[in-house]
Amino acid sequence: MDPLPFRDPGLPVEDRVTDLLGRLTDEEKVALLHQHQPAVPRLGLAAFHTGKEALHGVAGSGVATVFPQAVGLASSWDTDLVRRVGEAVGVEARGFHHRHPVEHSLNVWAPVVNPLRDPRWGRNEEGYSEDPTLTAVMGTAYAGGLRGDHPRYLRTAPTLKHFLGYNNEDDRCVTSSDLRPRVLHEYELPCFRAPVEAGAAVAVMPSYNLVNGRPAHLSPLIEDELRTWAPDGLAIVSDAYAPSNVAGLQAFLPTQAEGHAALLNAGLDSFTDQDADPTLMIESVTTAIKDGLLERAVVDRAVGRVLALRFRLGEFDPVDDNPYAAITSDVIGTHGELALEAARQAVVLLRNDSVLPFERGTSLAVIGTHADTLFEDWYSGTLPYQVTVRRGLEEFASVSYAEGVDRIALRAADGRYLGVRGGVVGLGERALFDRFDWGDGVWTLRDVGSRRYLGTSADGSLVATAAAPGGWDVRELFEPQLTDGGVVLHNTVAGVDTGPFTVELVVDGVTAAVEVAAGADAVVLVLGNDPHINGRETQDRTTLRLPWLDLVRAVREANPTTVLVLVSSYPYALDGEERHLPGIVWTAHGGQEQGRAVAEALFGAYSPSGRLTQTWYRSDDDLPDIFDYDIIRSGSTYLYFTGDPLFPFGHGLGYTAFEYSGLEWTDGVARMSVTNTGPVAGAEVVQLYSAAPDSRVRQPVCKLQSFHRVRLAPGETAVVELRTDLLWHWDVTTGRRVVETGRYELMVGASSRDIRERLVVDVEGETIAPRTGALCALDFDDCDGVRLVDDEVVFTREGAWIAFHDVTPGPRSAPPGTRLSVDGTSIVLTADVAGTRVREVS
Repeated sequence: MDPLPFRDPGLPVEDRVTDLLGRLTDEEKVALLHQHQPAVPRLGLAAFHTGKEALHGVAGSGVATVFPQAVGLASSWDTDLVRRVGEAVGVEARGFHHRHPVEHSLNVWAPVVNPLRDPRWGRNEEGYSEDPTLTAVMGTAYAGGLRGDHPRYLRTAPTLKHFLGYNNEDDRCVTSSDLRPRVLHEYELPCFRAPVEAGAAVAVMPSYNLVNGRPAHLSPLIEDELRTWAPDGLAIVSDAYAPSNVAGLQAFLPTQAEGHAALLNAGLDSFTDQDADPTLMIESVTTAIKDGLLERAVVDRAVGRVLALRFRLGEFDPVDDNPYAAITSDVIGTHGELALEAARQAVVLLRNDSVLPFERGTSLAVIGTHADTLFEDWYSGTLPYQVTVRRGLEEFASVSYAEGVDRIALRAADGRYLGVRGGVVGLGERALFDRFDWGDGVWTLRDVGSRRYLGTSADGSLVATAAAPGGWDVRELFEPQLTDGGVVLHNTVAGVDTGPFTVELVVDGVTAAVEVAAGADAVVLVLGNDPHINGRETQDRTTLRLPWLDLVRAVREANPTTVLVLVSSYPYALDGEERHLPGIVWTAHGGQEQGRAVAEALFGAYSPSGRLTQTWYRSDDDLPDIFDYDIIRSGSTYLYFTGDPLFPFGHGLGYTAFEYSGLEWTDGVARMSVTNTGPVAGAEVVQLYSAAPDSRVRQPVCKLQSFHRVRLAPGETAVVELRTDLLWHWDVTTGRRVVETGRYELMVGASSRDIRERLVVDVEGETIAPRTGALCALDFDDCDGVRLVDDEVVFTREGAWIAFHDVTPGPRSAPPGTRLSVDGTSIVLTADVAGTRVREVS
């Protein structure tokens, strides 16, 4: 018997989808709109669901190879490495799928390509860079590895997150990100466009927030931009619980039926909502069809797009046709060598005053919360093994160790102590707790006897069962509150208070660390963050400040030969301590091989070559409000920041030196020679930046054009070629990318602030005439006190204003409630009353 047409691998995917849709009932189609697609036994369709986390390894499935966090992978500035990591993660995803085909989806939710505009973002670790070019390149590489390069079949189906303007966690479901056209087209959209255009990403997830007052899941940009870039179609899957927010938390539409209809009409294909329960979605969509809010053709379109992914994954084809189908669970956790290579390249040497590399035989004091612990995050798998910094350094030196935290006992008013027995916590035999003070008034307490963390159970009672803080609701966090009777432990999740207690200090962590530090030749002080605490999904950081600075000061005063190793998901501010430390190293949480990679770097087994993908600011004062997405107006990221950074974008040192010479530019390509003039082999990341001093609009201080990572032996020279394809900016008068005629400065160097060669070139492009006629309100050049709502500017207070530069003078009119001034080169609209809305000035 001939197979049904949709099972014929010889037919185009479009024809197979059409055939299958024609065999499904209307009720079955609606059910297939949910993340958890039910089986259709009569057609032989298995159950399927969208979504498996795979940011730096397969997450949530148990033991798997864990690579450095995404921001660490990008710090390699090595697209080949990032692609190979993506490939390894895709292979392991196939292995999990082979083990449990339905539970382990091949639609992987990675990579995150939101630019890291503000380092206080709670999910900073998930992105790649504050620069859109670097983000786009890394996102394309990682998604390409996940996808594979087979002409017909996908290894996995990568999904870009999160479209669009998503860079804050606090109140993320109800905040609106204001993106005027230049910020949208120059900063946000390029991060998504490159991986979609390359065919590396085959799906996109919208974000929780609103953009210009409209839920991102309803953005017209889904159809007007995203889908126009995709060569082979694109599926849009929602974020968890976001669909019901449209008529819920966001109150953008009055009913769930209207909200669900609007989502499908806007281009959504799969509803991730209410966990595995599709009832709300089915009822809402069914009502929307019945009430004429939604055409069945739109349902067919959405279902067909997800079915197309299933066809491309090979679900309906003979196993022998699909090379990825042969991958078994034997591959899971087998990529340790690649994890080590990635961890090495993620190490960034920030400062070195002739202290590194250490010589073998150096006696080391290894101190700190991160010296003998590896941390997982919400999107990492379970580490198959752990090489901590302490363990890694023991391969090179004699090591003494101190964690550097206080050890305490908690005594109640009646004289009894808080005790732990079998995970149960109560008053009785005295327990000792290691107290971790993470700043922002948050502690975690680890029982010394069991090494389990104090927390709360579902009913709010105290337990000590967790091996580490974690989970969506982190029940191991306590806010200590001083009262007349002592310290009350307030659990931030359960909302319960325990105590008061008198805190008895048994071991002073700083004193113990100082004693160990004073007796060693040198100190390696390893500190950082726990990805579940004070900066995580649902919570932004309140400050850039490193919370362990008292320990840093005490240790480096006891032993000036102190190297600070920061292991974190984001940049820190060091309050001037960097001036007193001869060595500073940073790495993102680096997975199972983090400790070996750091130890090898400190002892010169390789020359570090990681480079920062974000600006490290000196203090919180250098940053605008976290909700201010207008990097041009606020002067944020390296693109527009004119202050003095702690460490600049692109920065990273090594144990050798590189000389640049002979910069020239022809036919859009810059060429220069790079020579390793130092004593050891090493890799240099050659970075090409541009500036446009003659531009009629405000342009970046410098803008990354391209980069090239080159490895050279001592004395070796290479000619490096770098393209300058990004001299354009978004011109609001014509609504498109424009390269202006004029002078451009090309700058090549080792970072955005370490420029070795400069060249001024004349570029023949376009001459943009002054603005004439009607002005779109969103196309302002500067503003104060306004919000954006769709295509209107809303003045939030009296005296708020928007300004348009380079305007041909002429009679102007403005809506009631505004004052209009014209000075011959610019116009300024100032609100007399709050709430004034302007769409156009004509």
